[in-house]
Amino acid sequence: MTIKPLIILPDPLLRQVSTSIERVDAELQKLADDMLETMYEAPGIGLAAIQVGVSRRLLVIDVSKEGEDKQPLVFINPEIIKSSDERSVYEEGCLSIPDYYAEVERPAMVTVKSIDRDGKEQMTEADGLLATCLQHEIDHLNGVLFIDHISRLKREMVIKKFTKAAKSKAL
Repeated sequence: MTIKPLIILPDPLLRQVSTSIERVDAELQKLADDMLETMYEAPGIGLAAIQVGVSRRLLVIDVSKEGEDKQPLVFINPEIIKSSDERSVYEEGCLSIPDYYAEVERPAMVTVKSIDRDGKEQMTEADGLLATCLQHEIDHLNGVLFIDHISRLKREMVIKKFTKAAKSKAL
């Protein structure tokens, strides 16, 4: 398995809408494994393919707690087909926006239709942290970042900070 470099804000790739996956094959399964390895190394609890520079509708998640056995989940072409009216607020962070966290309100429960790593259709009903993580990662596949769910002022400050950091690295 290979740890992949992460795409960091303000990279325009993060705003790209990812393309659907037509076929589950060994190459796609290797990408999922590499993404899990990258996510665990970071460390994080979710990672979308676009965050490692691959514009495909693939994400990986593991919300197991420290000390528990790993419970890696793979979602291919995930789609939220139902979400609750009830809302929940979590402090979110993102591997592509390192060291920045903000409270985000999202539906408390979602049902996600996707394909698993073996090519079988799966339905996932999620609440709590898994529901938040799924929504966050599916947003990535649509070119949406968690900072798009906070106030414009805060979002602009974050983008400015990361743009400045990227410019100073480029010098």
